[in-house]
This record gives sequence, structure tokens and C-alpha cells, in this order.
Amino acid sequence: MVQAIINVNERTNHVLNIVKAKYNLRDKSQAINIMAEKYEEALLEPELRPEYIRKAKKIMKQKAIYVGTPNNLRKIIGLR
Repeated sequence: MVQAIINVNERTNHVLNIVKAKYNLRDKSQAINIMAEKYEEALLEPELRPEYIRKAKKIMKQKAIYVGTPNNLRKIIGLR
């Protein structure tokens, strides 16, 4: 376990107290750990969920569109 002394502003302290109360935690260290876990789940490389794998396989089966040059791409999507 790593120990750290941190400085937080009043709003962050308030949020930590809310998380602490919501999850019935003993201290703010546990609240920070919960927040880090939730952040990891939401924003950092999530596990591939089955629905995502199905969607990716469906996309991979689609026929590719040859674009060629950036100018051709602009024509295809109607920017010219």
C-alpha cells in the first residue's frame, strides 16, 4: 500500500465525503480508491463487452469503400 499526503480543494473534499457516506466507507482513502475504480471502468481501456465484440464483427464484415486520396474522400462525403 502506498501512502500519500494530498491537498484537495473544498469541492473535492465535499465529493469525497459524499462518496464515503454513499458506500459506507471508513475513511477518505477508501473513497479515493472507489473513485479511481469508477474512473478506470468508465474511461480507461474497458474490457471488451460482448455487445461491442458483436458490433465490431458486424462492421468488419462490411464491404470496404475505396477512398484513394483526401480529395476523393471530400467528394464522397460531399464537402466539395
